[in-house]
Formats: sequence, structure tokens, C-alpha cells
Amino acid sequence: MSDAPELVILNGAVLTFDDAQTRAEAVAVRGGTVLAVGTTSEIRALAGPRTRKIDAAGGTVMPGIIDSHVHLFGGSVELGYLDLGGLQGDDAVIPVVRARSAEEPDSRLLFGVQADYAMFGQGHRTTRHDLDRVMPDRPFAMFSADHHTIWANTRALEAAGLLEGGATEPGSEIVMGEDGLAEGELREPGAYAKVLSMTPHGGRDLAGLVTGKDPEPSATPAERARDLDALRRGLAHCAAYGITGLHNMDGNFYTMELLAELEANGELSCRTEVPFHFKAVDGPDRFAEAEEMRARWASDRLWCNRVKMFMDGVIESRTALMLRPYPGSDLSGDAVFEPDAFNAACVEADARGFQIATHAIGDLAVRRTLDGYAAARAANGVRDARHRIEHIETLDPVDLPRFHELGVVASYQPGHAPFGHIFPPEALAPHLHDDQKALAYAWQTLRDEGNAVCFSTDWPVIKLDPMATLRAAVAPLSMPAPWRDQRQTLMDALRSMTADNAWLEFSEARKGRLAPGMAADIVVMRDDLEAMDPERFEETGAAVTICGGAVTYAA
Repeated sequence: MSDAPELVILNGAVLTFDDAQTRAEAVAVRGGTVLAVGTTSEIRALAGPRTRKIDAAGGTVMPGIIDSHVHLFGGSVELGYLDLGGLQGDDAVIPVVRARSAEEPDSRLLFGVQADYAMFGQGHRTTRHDLDRVMPDRPFAMFSADHHTIWANTRALEAAGLLEGGATEPGSEIVMGEDGLAEGELREPGAYAKVLSMTPHGGRDLAGLVTGKDPEPSATPAERARDLDALRRGLAHCAAYGITGLHNMDGNFYTMELLAELEANGELSCRTEVPFHFKAVDGPDRFAEAEEMRARWASDRLWCNRVKMFMDGVIESRTALMLRPYPGSDLSGDAVFEPDAFNAACVEADARGFQIATHAIGDLAVRRTLDGYAAARAANGVRDARHRIEHIETLDPVDLPRFHELGVVASYQPGHAPFGHIFPPEALAPHLHDDQKALAYAWQTLRDEGNAVCFSTDWPVIKLDPMATLRAAVAPLSMPAPWRDQRQTLMDALRSMTADNAWLEFSEARKGRLAPGMAADIVVMRDDLEAMDPERFEETGAAVTICGGAVTYAA
């Protein structure tokens, strides 16, 4: 029968996120869309002799997960880099780094990722001298887990031409020592770009972050092939976690061209939205490039409709922009944009119809971002813009109601929080005043105020696993006052990873729900999430991932 579904999912605990029918047992798929949702017997009756049957075996079936904050190219590349996550002290670090050095004798730079700020001791700031002990005779550098700092040894600084310092962009710093030489700590992309350009992928994976108005790095055919292979691995990695959609957080024309090539070959297994990255050093003329990106790529698999900006850095390096100095310090963080320039950029991006996403972690950074979005409203009028703020790790109480007043979306990564089971819970305590902790990582507080709250991972800052994000949101660690309990209900958290993220990308009419006519982006979980102890969420995962009706992963 020609009108039979191509695929049916049977015996599931289906969460549709569709108000007309919130729960079901089975789903039928035809032509890349959902044909029907119902009981197992109803859907089984629709199947023809060629229909593929998937037995969910009681597992949760829901819309495919949309990770609304990832760095796809960087995460893909880092699957092949030296992972230093969790390593502490010389005895742990040196053998691992030197073993990798022996495996890569000809690489221009030995590069590690996921390094901890306290790798060589709590309270000790990592310097080139620490890295010289680890690797004295060749260039070696390592990325912090949050990707806001690179530490480089003396050989790497010399090779990059940074040992004696150099010019940086606003909000970036080459930390200098009393001897007049760089200490080895390079804060933010405007300081570490030259080191990153020496990695095996030549820094092309983060070109949207580090190049700005400068020409994008060119790639030889061999380098392009290597980059494509990395993206293939990264997309497969995403699909294996039940992910069918991605909101990238950095982007440029080269990234788009690679993804478009994969799409043309039928290899783009996750729908991907890529922003235009606008930097503080850019002029308003660069928005013409954003318009070109939006015009060139506008398929249901790959598109651009967003401008991404950075307002500040991160708390751990004290580059997050705060209303008052950090405890025991006269430092208040670093502004990437000055207020007038940021406001002007928001007005221009909004006038051109772009959604805006801004990284803002410090309470002053959040305030200035809200000010920019308010300036856009004042200049251009009120529209359904769905502008976003990414991270919001601290928030002044005065600014809490402004999210609702301005219609701003709170984009959070629960795993970042000290109560998120990933980072040491005590790590942020020295960097925050007690009164700041009450509205730190305050996603439930914002939800209670009637705001849109969306969840994501920020891969590769933390692992891609959505179940780790779910555990962090639903079963966070208990923290003493003045921290507040921000735990979510399971359904709120799942909605913030599926239907709400589809809404966030203006796709709520075709994605994020399991209902007839909706895109067949579906994940079948190995277990029934509603029946699980939330502390055990990381023990489960995707059994089958389906994007556009095609199986992209099967365990």
C-alpha cells in the first residue's frame, strides 16, 4: 500500500508536547513527517509490508532534542585532541602529555583541551613555567574547559610571537609578568588567536570567534577534507545522543560552506542554525555579510537568522563583567563591547530582522545586554524578536523583571552551575559575593517570573550528553543558603530541550512536537524517563534517533 508509513515506532511512552494529544504509545512516519500518533494497535494497523518497525520497548519517545547552544565545529575537532579533563598536578598531567607528544612528533603545536583552572593547585594561577615542566622542548598549549583561556608554554609563545606580549582586542588580555614577558595565560579569543592558529586544524574551527573583520583563514584541499571529516564525526556524535537540531554559537562563511557540502551529500544528520558572529572591532558595514549568510543558506537543514555577540568573559578568570569588584580584589571584569557600540549593534541587527544571542555572564554584562535589547525596541518598535541572553550566571535583582518586560529568552546550560554535578561545587565560591549567589544560575526563578527558559549543553565546554543536562536541571546538588534551589520538573526540563528550543528558532509550527504534519525529528530513549530516578539519568540515552524521517543513529 503506497500510502503506508515508511516507519513506525511501537510500544513507547510517547511524550508529544502537543496539547491536542499529550501522550501516546506509537508514532507513524511518512515522507519525513509525522503521519499519525496513537496507540500501538492503531499505528501497527497502518503499517505495510515494507514499513520499518521500531520497538520502543516502553522507552520514552519524544521530539528530537535540540541543543540550543553548541560549538559544533570546535566540538567536532576536539574529539580528536588530547583530553586533559579531570587531570590534576604534575604526576597526572606529565605522563599523558608526553605520551601524546610521542604519538604526534611532527605536529606544529601539541594541543590539549578541557584543562582546569586549578590544574596545578587550588589558588595557583597556571603559567608558562608550569607548562614548561610538562613539555619543555616543543610548543605545547591547552584550552580551559570554558574555552575563554589558553595557557601556552614558552616554546608556544615564542612560535606565536607573543612571548613579549602584543596587541589584543577589547576584553582580551595577554597576562604579562614582572619580567616583562608573557606569563603564558591568554584570556579570550583576541589574545589567544595566534596560538590557536597553530593547532592541527589551524584555528579554522573557531574562526568566527577570532577573525572578526579580518580575512578568514584559507584552507588547502587537504585541510578542508580534514575539517569535513571532523564535522562528520561530530554530527554522528550528536545523533548518538538523540540530538536532531543544533543552534551553533559561532559561525562564518567557511563553516557554512562545509556544512552545506555535507547537506548536499545527504550527510547533515542534524538540522543546524549558524549565526553571524559580530565582534566589538567590527563596523556596521559587516551586517551586510550577515545578510549574505542569511540569503545564501536558508534550507530546513541549514540556515542563518541570528547575530551572536559577546559582552564579557567568565567568572573563573574574573573576566565576567560585574557591577562591583570580585571578592578581595579591585577587578570587576572586562567589557568586550562598550555600551554605546553594543546598543548600536543591537539596533542595527534588530532593524534587519535578526535574532540576537549575547554571551553575558556577569551581572553588569547581563544589565548591559538588556539595555541593548531595550535600545533596539525603542528604535525599531516591538516585534516578536526572541532575543536571547546566553548563560546569565549572575543577575542583579533589579534586572530580573526586565526579561519579561523585554520578552528576552533566558538561555541556560544547567551543567555549568556549581550544583550541576560536572564542575566542583566549591569552585565559584571565592569569586562571588554571598548576595550574588541567590540569583546565580537562576533558571527556575526566571521561569517562575513567566519567562521563556531554554536549556542546552555548550558542548564542548561540557560533555554533549543531554541526560547530564537533564540531571543537572531536575536533580541538582543541594547547596547551602544563600544559593537557591533551582530544580525543574521533568516535563519543564524536557520541554526546554525540545519544544521550547524549536520555538526559540521560530520553528514551532513544524518542529518540537509529535503531531500529524510535524517534522519527523524523534528520539527513542532506552528507558522510560518518567519512571527513572533522576539521579540515574546519565545511565540512559538514545536507542534510536530519527531526523526528517531518516534513522541517524541506532544503538
